[in-house]
Amino acid sequence: MVKRALISVSDKTGIVELAKSLHDLGIEILSTGGTAKTIAEAGIPVTNVSDVTGFPECLDGRVKTLHPSIHAGLLAMRGNPEHMRQIEELGIEPIDLVAINLYPFKQTIQKPGVTREEAIENIDIGGPTMIRAAAKNWQDVAVMVDPADYAGVLDEIRQNGEVCLETKLRLCYKVFEHTASYDTLISTYLREQVGITFPETLSLTFEKAQDMRYGENPHQNAVFYKEIGKRPGTLADAKQLHGKELSYNNINDTNGALDLLREFSDTTVVAVKHANPCGVASADTVYEAYKAAYEADPVSIFGGIVVTNAQVDEDTAKEMAKIFLEIIVAPSFTPEALAVLTKKKNIRLLELASINQPLAQPAWDMKKVAGGLLVQEMDLKLLGDELKVVTKRQPTEKEMQDMIFAWKLVKHTKSNGIAIAKDGHSLGIGPGQVNRIWAVEQSIERSGEAVKGAALASDAFFPFDDCVKAAAAAGITAIIQPGGSIRDEDSIKACDEAGIAMVFTGMRHFKH
Repeated sequence: MVKRALISVSDKTGIVELAKSLHDLGIEILSTGGTAKTIAEAGIPVTNVSDVTGFPECLDGRVKTLHPSIHAGLLAMRGNPEHMRQIEELGIEPIDLVAINLYPFKQTIQKPGVTREEAIENIDIGGPTMIRAAAKNWQDVAVMVDPADYAGVLDEIRQNGEVCLETKLRLCYKVFEHTASYDTLISTYLREQVGITFPETLSLTFEKAQDMRYGENPHQNAVFYKEIGKRPGTLADAKQLHGKELSYNNINDTNGALDLLREFSDTTVVAVKHANPCGVASADTVYEAYKAAYEADPVSIFGGIVVTNAQVDEDTAKEMAKIFLEIIVAPSFTPEALAVLTKKKNIRLLELASINQPLAQPAWDMKKVAGGLLVQEMDLKLLGDELKVVTKRQPTEKEMQDMIFAWKLVKHTKSNGIAIAKDGHSLGIGPGQVNRIWAVEQSIERSGEAVKGAALASDAFFPFDDCVKAAAAAGITAIIQPGGSIRDEDSIKACDEAGIAMVFTGMRHFKH
């Protein structure tokens, strides 16, 4: 039977209603500090913990519940006669129900300009100790850390005078999930404070954003978890204005599109299909950029994802509405654009006001593998220390612009990857081939007649000169690649013979 409850909360959501219900059920209420004051002001009888311990709160409230009269009441196993004999001799009464949530460390560290001292002062000590003690003795003590559990637990007490073991075990699990996340937030904050990039042990905590209908394929279950706190420039910071929920593949592909979009400061539109760019263009207006991105690959963009760093206006929306697009992401939409696009039932419209903000540091890229986790810094650089022209012919200013544009594209194309660009927009893109010449041939084929005079970018060095010869035959005039092959001279010679300008970046961009 539940006879005695301890309530001590920072988040006071529903706490008066809980206390009133417990009192009506004849359950004695113990409490601390501000929680006791809130309960008392509501006219509900409450016993201060200090009256139980016989010791006043001290050290600005840092010490109040760390006392045997509290912890023995939580940890005494009711089915252990020796435990019960000892607490009776000590004059300690059992505590059967606990409602505690912790100091708001998460909310504190998210405040702009928070100091280290303020953050550390909001690390709870007594709260985690009590809920862990109660959860360890889960067969005898029901412990609630989530206000959402109050109603269900009260219903069980009203019906049975007790909380069933199944519910207690679930509440026990929630305690340790809660404290694990809480401690992870603290360790992550302190890791950043002391400048440790890769710790010896890695703990991560994320919050569930939504359940997915399924994963990559219909037979796979999936969930989207987001990082805790505001993450400007990321999909987790977006506001959905229209359309059904995002799928697993939607989120993965849109994330890749946003990664590529961050490379550009000019008005740019990026179209992605199956996590690879299929059309990218920069222009003076979003309308012109969308038209050029569409024309780069009008077949693949169908059913694809489009992101832009400029407001979508009515004219652009009318163009976008001509085909089926899965998702459009923009910093904003004009009312007229929304009126056009929301007529399409299945399109998802996402507003990401922070779309142009850089990723918060430190930024990690993680891949789960069987038996472990691969963690690396995100690939946020574009070029090496300096560009090196390695051919006899120097590139023109326009060729250099086209090469840099193509280099941005290939950085975000699955390896082996090739991207061809000209005049501020993509032409053919050859992603994910098992050898580089196939990627070159594919990108040339996709470029059509526009390939003449275009620039080609390769995500890694050319192991042979066959890629250069294929580019030369197609009419490409400039090539940008990392360099570093033992056969670089073969490629340089082939460029010189064809009159192609070649630039080495000194940095590769594999994307697996």
